[in-house]
Amino acid sequence: EGDAYAAQVYAPPQGETEVAIARIWSELLGVERIGRHDNFFALGGHSLLAVQLVSRLRQALGVELALAVLFARPVISELAASLAGAARSALPEITPAGRDEVLPLSFAQQRLWFLSRFEGASTAYHIAGGLRLIGRLEREALARALDRIVARHEALRTVFVQGDDGTPVQQVGAVDAGFALSAHDLFGAADAAGELERLAALEASTAFDLERGPLIRGRLVRLVADEHVLLVTMHHIVSDGWSMGVLTRELSQLYAAFVRGEADPLPALAIQYGDYAVWQRRWLSSEALARQGAYWKDALAGAPALLELPWDRPRPPEQNYAGAMVPVRLDAGLTGALKALSQRHGTTLYMTLLAGWAALLSRLSGQEDVVIGSPVANRGRAEIEGLIGFFVNTLAVRVDVSGSPSVSELLARVKAQTVAAQEQQDLPFEQVV
Repeated sequence: EGDAYAAQVYAPPQGETEVAIARIWSELLGVERIGRHDNFFALGGHSLLAVQLVSRLRQALGVELALAVLFARPVISELAASLAGAARSALPEITPAGRDEVLPLSFAQQRLWFLSRFEGASTAYHIAGGLRLIGRLEREALARALDRIVARHEALRTVFVQGDDGTPVQQVGAVDAGFALSAHDLFGAADAAGELERLAALEASTAFDLERGPLIRGRLVRLVADEHVLLVTMHHIVSDGWSMGVLTRELSQLYAAFVRGEADPLPALAIQYGDYAVWQRRWLSSEALARQGAYWKDALAGAPALLELPWDRPRPPEQNYAGAMVPVRLDAGLTGALKALSQRHGTTLYMTLLAGWAALLSRLSGQEDVVIGSPVANRGRAEIEGLIGFFVNTLAVRVDVSGSPSVSELLARVKAQTVAAQEQQDLPFEQVV
């Protein structure tokens, strides 16, 4: 089966469109020299970067690239040719909304607010992480950097209160609200590692008050003179996995600047999360979203309501959120083999793993039709890439495992379903349900 991604002789991009695509690829993939025969996926592209590519092309060229076209024609010269006939982008820009009116919740936020009313549900939506800080720590610079992040991102100083009609609304706190940071010293403690673990668990599980805030907090733990751990916990209603990356990056840049006695180096944010929430609700009444709704109605028609897995204990009558994380490690050899398999079939690693997971679930349940919930970053707009907030969406990917398909056939089915679902990822999961 020859290698679909065989190395090509370098040829520079030709024409404005190829040059524009190459510049965007270079930014997204971190590759300096991009040629017109280069393949997006061979250079490290994946589904998440593909969605960002669509967003950047919309911004730079005003065209709407279908993800399916990128997967079918991932080489620059072919992609540029196919863009000539691409539809012009019809999506409205996200613009600042006035702050004199009430700010609605986004649909995802509304679901979490509703769930927070149930016993134990809210703590299941905590995002907890930690940074190990090695070397001499300038505490004042760190505190200033954290305060600045809260000042930059309205989401981190937002609380959720019920309006007169019972509908929750967002209330943004003062710009000088500051970051809620406490300190803990374990220098010389008998079991510092065990105590750190206990503190991390406590931080992660302590409840947030959505009406009073703050919805982000941190604890700085000193282990020895030149080693600290910064524990940061946020409620999911104001953050997501992508946001953790934004926070870490900005903290690093701000701290470095403040240590050197310099000013804040970060460019001002053009829009905030509240602007996105207003835009999302306005856009949901548009024709574009009606088309996405029609896709999901069709894609999930007659889908099984439950996956009948052979549980080793009965399902409780009421969900109690007593779950856990189970890490799974794939060694380098297996990872390499999975990547090679993906390359041969023109799938991303995500699609290949999803196909394997679907096959396993089908085998265990005896069902030939499985629906798998899969998170998607939902950052398909350049304006929101640098924001901290709750954007992540869930896609219900339906996989047909009937007819004893070969690995090749199953991968093709999963690829088609995944690309279609990701092209329709703007419709909030709440609306799909």
